[in-house]
Amino acid sequence: MQLLRDILDKQVVDREQVKIGRVDGLVAELRQGKPPRVVAVELGSITLARRLGQRPGRWTARLTARLRGNRKARPHRIAWNKVRDIGVDIEFDLDVRRTKILAWQDWLRDHVVGWIPGA
Repeated sequence: MQLLRDILDKQVVDREQVKIGRVDGLVAELRQGKPPRVVAVELGSITLARRLGQRPGRWTARLTARLRGNRKARPHRIAWNKVRDIGVDIEFDLDVRRTKILAWQDWLRDHVVGWIPGA
């Protein structure tokens, strides 16, 4: 498996096939004398911005902290041991309704889209 080709930017779904987002980053553990081991995937705009460089990553994290608080200024991580299947989509053994991953979409719906007439 080639991680960048096979994992990065793939659609992530939960056990009920609810779309969560896309894999924006990988978290690896460096081990002395052994190959690195993937421990989690990261989702979210902060991780995506970090792929463009340090400055966009810091800017996005600061903007998120200002809008949503310091606790929310971290990317969402899903442990690698929750992977159920890697195919067209990457399926994780979790229920997205029990996480905060979609909180940003909920906030947008409640505070922006809800105010648009006819939306």
